[in-house]
Amino acid sequence: MNEQEKNQYNARARVIKAMGHPSRLFMVDQLQKGPLCVCELTEMVGADTSTVSKHLSILKNAGLVYDQREGNTVYYHLRVPCVLDFLNCVDSVLEVNMDEQIRIVRSCQAKNIL
Repeated sequence: MNEQEKNQYNARARVIKAMGHPSRLFMVDQLQKGPLCVCELTEMVGADTSTVSKHLSILKNAGLVYDQREGNTVYYHLRVPCVLDFLNCVDSVLEVNMDEQIRIVRSCQAKNIL
């Protein structure tokens, strides 16, 4: 792997790591519906404001969301909706894995292994 490829994979890994928490995935998913303020996300996530703000900061630093101030309220927006395609792909992986597990269990049941 050359230096340029290494940098590209490191940059990709930073974005994927930023999404690597259930609360952050939830926030990305909710932001697809439109902008939300920290107070709304705090209520939806069920965590304290400082924790949600920290998660949003991570997403913002990775370039996944941006903020926009309106008066005293800061609204967060999904910057790149195509990230949802990646999440749909992850769901497909989970579905394939589940189907494989079901096939294994049925095979074991047919052979009276379980």
